[in-house]
Amino acid sequence: MKTYSFDKILESVEEMSDDEQLTLVELIAQRIKERRREEIAINIMSANEDYSHGQVFRGSVADIMAELEQ
Repeated sequence: MKTYSFDKILESVEEMSDDEQLTLVELIAQRIKERRREEIAINIMSANEDYSHGQVFRGSVADIMAELEQ
């Protein structure tokens, strides 16, 4: 994978037309959203696995505080 400096990337973007810049911004925003969705899905799967193995504490705030005081 080729690496670029942030300044060089910014210079390249500034050479683009306004429409190209807007399209680039939209593409980047969409990719960030998609990555975040993937992270959330992984976290949900992990939480479900923890729950299925009984590694999740459920209760009210009072229950949690009582557990912590033990």
